[in-house]
Amino acid sequence: MDQLIKDKLPQHIAIIMDGNGRWAENRSLNRIAGHRKGIEVAKEIIRGCREIGIRVLTLYAFSTENWKRPRREIRALMTLLRNFLRAEGKELIKNNIRLNAIGTIDELPKEVAEFLRDLMKKTEKNDGMVLNAALSYSGRSEIIMAIKKITKDVLEGKIAPHQINEEVFSHYLFTSGLPDPDLLIRTSGELRISNFLLWQMAYTELYVTNVLWPDFTRKHLIDAIQDYQKRERRFGLTPHQLAL
Repeated sequence: MDQLIKDKLPQHIAIIMDGNGRWAENRSLNRIAGHRKGIEVAKEIIRGCREIGIRVLTLYAFSTENWKRPRREIRALMTLLRNFLRAEGKELIKNNIRLNAIGTIDELPKEVAEFLRDLMKKTEKNDGMVLNAALSYSGRSEIIMAIKKITKDVLEGKIAPHQINEEVFSHYLFTSGLPDPDLLIRTSGELRISNFLLWQMAYTELYVTNVLWPDFTRKHLIDAIQDYQKRERRFGLTPHQLAL
């Protein structure tokens, strides 16, 4: 397994797939060519994570802020997403991968949302790996939506205010039932988390690479995991406490 320590694998890897536009511009191509190449890389990384034994992979595919991009680019991105869902459905089923989506899916074009929900239904019993696609996603909006849901349940008497804690609150998020990310990988060298999984990444290990997403390979994935495996995760404890 490329010298990875099997019992120290991250359960959940999240990836901010950044750099498609710059990759295309560096080659005098249009940005859509970069997104097209990025989709192919995503397919390879999904397969790589499945083979390595990663339990959950979350890909930041499209943020709510991305709706502000030029309409032509948005249309192209939605077409690429639809084609991905159409082409990869059989492979997800074959490889026992469950597709999940987080974000405001209703904001996606109707045909894309229908493809997405259909594939989620077809893979819902798969238990080999969870592919979590963040689509029309905003970390801040997710937290606000969770607050609204929990407030509604309090008003309806389904839960008492004193019962609300971190574990309860987590069940109101899009990622309910999934472990928080152990490792966040961000490509293209940007040093920010871009409104991604704000609640869930409280103790996530961060790994930033200057490699643009379309150039990201399975070797880069292995490098990130190996770097993660060298770290000591203390969750606020001292090294002495961990040793006890």
